[in-house]
Amino acid sequence: MEEEDKTVYTVVINHEEQYSIWPTGREMPLGWREVGKSGLKPECLDYIKEVWTDMRPLSLRKHMEEQKQ
Repeated sequence: MEEEDKTVYTVVINHEEQYSIWPTGREMPLGWREVGKSGLKPECLDYIKEVWTDMRPLSLRKHMEEQKQ
């Protein structure tokens, strides 16, 4: 039987607008910042699923936009 994860996580984002979760209270990894959402793992992953609608890194999205012009 798998033990339930009671860890509280914080949703983080990097400069390429890629999302992840990080255990609350641990030192933030270099290049990441909090987005203001925290909770249990399923809550955080549901939030990411809702807001991260374009999986392409920001630099690729910008490059593709420039190619259209």
